[in-house]
Amino acid sequence: MLKLFSKVIVFSGLVATIGACNSIDSRSADNAVSSVDINSLADTLSDRWKLTNQGIEWQVSDSHEDHIEMSGEQISTIIYYGSDENGNLTLNRKLVWPMLRTIPNDTHASLIHDFPLSITPVIKINNEKSSKEQLKHVRIDGVLALTSQLKNDISLTRTLSPSTTQAVMIEQLHFVNKGNQSATITTEPLNYQVQTPADKGIYGVYTIEARSDKSEDITIKPGESASVFVNYFATKQGQNTVFNSSLEIEKRRNYVASLQQVLQLKTPDPVINKMFDFAKLRSAESIFRTKGGLMHAPGGGRYYAAIWANDQAEYINPFFPFLGNQRGNESAINSFRHFARFMNDEGKHIPSSIIAEGDDIWDGAGDRGDCAMIAYGASRYALAIADKDQATELLPLIDWCLDYSYKKINKDGVIGSDSDELEGRFPAGDYNLSTNMLTYGALISANYLNNELDRKSIADEYYNKALALRTAIESYFGANVQGFDTYQYYEGNDKLRAWIALPLTFGIFERKEETLDALLSEHLWSADGIYSEAGNKTFWDRATLYAFRGIFSAQETDTAMRYFKYYSRKRLLGEHVPYAVEAWPEGNQRHLSAESALYARTVTEGLFGIEPTGFKRFNLAPYLPSSWNNMCLKHIRAFNNDFNLCVERDGEDYTIKITQINGHSQRINWDGKSPVSVSF
Repeated sequence: MLKLFSKVIVFSGLVATIGACNSIDSRSADNAVSSVDINSLADTLSDRWKLTNQGIEWQVSDSHEDHIEMSGEQISTIIYYGSDENGNLTLNRKLVWPMLRTIPNDTHASLIHDFPLSITPVIKINNEKSSKEQLKHVRIDGVLALTSQLKNDISLTRTLSPSTTQAVMIEQLHFVNKGNQSATITTEPLNYQVQTPADKGIYGVYTIEARSDKSEDITIKPGESASVFVNYFATKQGQNTVFNSSLEIEKRRNYVASLQQVLQLKTPDPVINKMFDFAKLRSAESIFRTKGGLMHAPGGGRYYAAIWANDQAEYINPFFPFLGNQRGNESAINSFRHFARFMNDEGKHIPSSIIAEGDDIWDGAGDRGDCAMIAYGASRYALAIADKDQATELLPLIDWCLDYSYKKINKDGVIGSDSDELEGRFPAGDYNLSTNMLTYGALISANYLNNELDRKSIADEYYNKALALRTAIESYFGANVQGFDTYQYYEGNDKLRAWIALPLTFGIFERKEETLDALLSEHLWSADGIYSEAGNKTFWDRATLYAFRGIFSAQETDTAMRYFKYYSRKRLLGEHVPYAVEAWPEGNQRHLSAESALYARTVTEGLFGIEPTGFKRFNLAPYLPSSWNNMCLKHIRAFNNDFNLCVERDGEDYTIKITQINGHSQRINWDGKSPVSVSF
């Protein structure tokens, strides 16, 4: 039975926090903060891409190049594509095989090979070689489709797709006769092969190949079509090389469709809806079947068959239960088991990353506050997955990580770490805001989890530690920085930093107004999101997405939505699409997977305000933007359930409807102020 406890104060905000919040319209369009003019900035956007029912498309009319990553259990593909100054197709396929390890077997030791456009079957039309492909149309809908014009009114669509389970990428060459006369298409056989040196591979020689499935003359009548398939793959000695190419593409499309059936976002904004769909895909596809079990990995051409305390434990693992993706949930618990291997009695920190399919570690940045990341992610995951056995298994890891963190506490009551998740790229001092806010978040969720598991005394201990740490954070980090009464990132820090948004994300609002002013000022906000540090043009999407969550949590919904809409449109329909990115200038805006999970969590935890508080219980604050009358999340799989959550405007108030797949439902009349607590 569904039970409702209305107007419950969110623990992460504590009692004083809610009183500090203003109404959701306090920063309406007519009364916005003194900040970068987001409306004017949005006016400068030019949409290269357009929405379709299943994805996005680009009608090619100029020179432009981009890249996209797509992944399966045994392969990741980074496709560089576009139109050159003469309108011709440019194409390079960078393929990564994470389980074909190279020497030295370090973080970056995946077998990688580039296949330029020249590695393709030679095409002849009526016995005349076709040397140019004029790119006309590009479609992204879970696969990448590049349509070009050849000679004699023949069009060619190259559809590129990773296999969902095998170490192969499929490229379908689909020819269509758009003319008035029959045409004969000839594709010469492609038999490309390279062997790597035996002393460069953990498993000896690797064979890299590209093979077409047919080489014959095909007569195509007007209006008819024909296809040729090319398989790009790599193997170690004795591996199977038989692929059903068309079936592999079908499996990929079915996988993409299956993700669209769960955790469905329905809002009046089609761009945000579609960006959310793409975020789910990029989040869930980057899971690799390693000898150390399923491992979610960031990707980007560098980070595979390995896990990190931030990307996996902190960013994406708490999201997987909401998606209900079986491989995702398995990869999450597997990652925590790997981290738990490194608990010790010597007081040594858990390594930041476990690499090489679980065989080694990377520890190059020392203690980054990784225990805070792991404890936060593990406790949030345990609550949302609602599996008592898994939660009980995770308790020792959570307890150990919190105990380790408190061994680093100073006389001012804050937690120390050698660095933070930026690993020394920017100064972090000995005690930084990020490590402390993550510890605070971990204590909150650990309190809920221990109450759920009847460990009342430990739950009370974590509650009291959270209260004390909150006070210490305000005393130690609260400061005037560049004229804003916000937070110094570390003692002596005199430049605004993106992570000043973290207190908002975790429900601390005493410095809300000035923190918002600082985040959205010209010091930090840019056309690409929030700068990592004032005066430096570097940006990381993870910080921007955490900030959006914080602004939504602070009930500044209209302000948050204006910036979130701008960001979503730029990432989905702009010049580099269709996912959240890692950073710039580092990495050339790689499509790292966990950033997409942070986008999705901006919706689930920010816009809808869902915070797990038990196996069958969560806090909820679905603050509607003033321009929307309704929004829904359908088929939410968290809390061992399958339910729909909808909110609609009802005069000055709101109606929340929660419907479970078993037919049980609840209608909640809500004043739109304090969050409510819902219990199944």
